[in-house]
Amino acid sequence: MDRMIYLAMAGAKATMQRQDVVAHNLANASTPGFRAELAAFRAVPVRGDGASTRVYALESTPGYKPEAGPVQATGRNLDVAMRGNAWLAIQASDGTEAYTRAGALDVDPEGQLVTRGGQVVLGEGGPITLPPNAEVKIAADGTVSARVANGRPQGVGKLKLVTPEVPLQRGTDGLFRAAEELPADPAAQVQDGALEGSNVNAIESMVAMIAAARQFEQQMKMLHSAQEKEQAATKLLGSS
Repeated sequence: MDRMIYLAMAGAKATMQRQDVVAHNLANASTPGFRAELAAFRAVPVRGDGASTRVYALESTPGYKPEAGPVQATGRNLDVAMRGNAWLAIQASDGTEAYTRAGALDVDPEGQLVTRGGQVVLGEGGPITLPPNAEVKIAADGTVSARVANGRPQGVGKLKLVTPEVPLQRGTDGLFRAAEELPADPAAQVQDGALEGSNVNAIESMVAMIAAARQFEQQMKMLHSAQEKEQAATKLLGSS
């Protein structure tokens, strides 16, 4: 009887975790540059005397969908969409170098180029600072130029664009990191005046959420059935 309980319990827990991942993806279906998280599980035997036949289902997240999201033109000078497998280097809140595909940039009160989340955008020589009231232009190779009033455009820096050879790791802050800081890739390109959308397929996510909900219901029915059988067995033994 306890085998049935272990099976249903482990399956229900894994299904809840899967539904959390699907819900998180669905919530970010319209987030620029978002990469859909993948959920996977593996069976792990329970170690201990008398438990060799018990197995838990443990979460084993393999990473994220690497495909790029759809690119949509915005016409905004500070919007950039990374081409190919290029990633934009930024400074995370913990001071480490992180990478993102969300190219909606802004200028903070200090004149630094930042993301919509407030992280400092890194150039090949460090943070990029813009003069006040400047008209900003970002070239295809990531070069940032600024023009004040009727003056000539002046280069103020170049976005640090990297091309990782192995998949990056997503952090708890939603940013991606490598085992060590990646060098700038001079061949990396961006598309100015455009943003890359999320690569989450909303329809697939909705279907996966419904399937997970139904699977959870079946596992709860198994637990209820195990309880009824246990009660019937107890009643039978008590009457003998």
